[in-house]
Amino acid sequence: MAELGAHLTTTATDDRASIFEVLAQDSLMGAVRPALRHAVKVLAESNPSRYGFLWRRFDEIYAILDVLLQHHFLSRTSASFSENFYSLKRVAATGGERPAHLGLRGKHHWYSLILLVLVPYLRDKLEQVLAKQRDEDDFSIRLPQSPLQRMYRAFLAAYPYVSMGWDSWAFCQQLLYVFGRAKTHSPFLWLAGVRLAHLTGHDISNMDLKPATPSVAIGSSVNERLKRLTSTLVGGAALSLSTSLSVGVFFLQFLEWWYSSENQSTIKTLTSLPTPPPPIHLQDQQPLTRYCKVCPLCRKVRINDTVLATSGFVFCYRCIYVYIKANQRCPMTGYPTELQHLIKIYSPES
Repeated sequence: MAELGAHLTTTATDDRASIFEVLAQDSLMGAVRPALRHAVKVLAESNPSRYGFLWRRFDEIYAILDVLLQHHFLSRTSASFSENFYSLKRVAATGGERPAHLGLRGKHHWYSLILLVLVPYLRDKLEQVLAKQRDEDDFSIRLPQSPLQRMYRAFLAAYPYVSMGWDSWAFCQQLLYVFGRAKTHSPFLWLAGVRLAHLTGHDISNMDLKPATPSVAIGSSVNERLKRLTSTLVGGAALSLSTSLSVGVFFLQFLEWWYSSENQSTIKTLTSLPTPPPPIHLQDQQPLTRYCKVCPLCRKVRINDTVLATSGFVFCYRCIYVYIKANQRCPMTGYPTELQHLIKIYSPES
């Protein structure tokens, strides 16, 4: 069995990456996003008025930073951030091999950038929309059954099978890569027309000798100077981001343990939201009698009482549902809130 395992893990060519290396670089970027999301969530919970927009626009901000980061590494090292971290590079699946320090050029660069950033972003947004639609179905909110909405619900029902088909394709691609039947382990690499290979000593020496900023000629035009200045600023931002990620990547294993299923009880105790204080206007008995059944949003007697688990305030179901769906936060405390935090109250009178 050991000889068979050695045969499966050895590469067909000297520069071909092993299955362990390609899976490790895949898991690296998969662990960075949850870590950053948790950091932003902690900031938003500590000061919702100042950092709440970071939580609400996290996907867009992360996508912009990811574009800068991946574009920088694809242009300077012919690899994504995680691939360069494991001393890998992208080379064309067909044709001659290009030195890594020259970066990817042409369609391979743009295909790689789209498949690294844009496609995962669109998939995450699609899954969020589908999750909201499932929540609406769970809460028995039926939208008008127009032809467009019937098509939307049909897509909602078919998406799990589409996702399962994609995951099956990725798994089969990895098996073929292990047995040497495929040049790439991922459908994304196959669609981009590239494969992963090890960096050579010549590549590493050239990248070390490559200047960090391009030189500007004395007689160059204003447009060329602005273009080079913009490239320098973008490259500097991407380099600082990549350096911080390189330092923080060593703490990702600790974060994975911290949020593991065995440690959930500790997390719930240490990171639970504080109980908000009662409203000031409910201190005496007269306002308590007057406002005990008033919705804080519509200022009318509550209909279909619903409590918000993140803060404890009670609202009309329709009022708080519409507000949470639009703002993703508690209207009284500003705490980040989702639709699953709504709890309907069934009193004996109802």
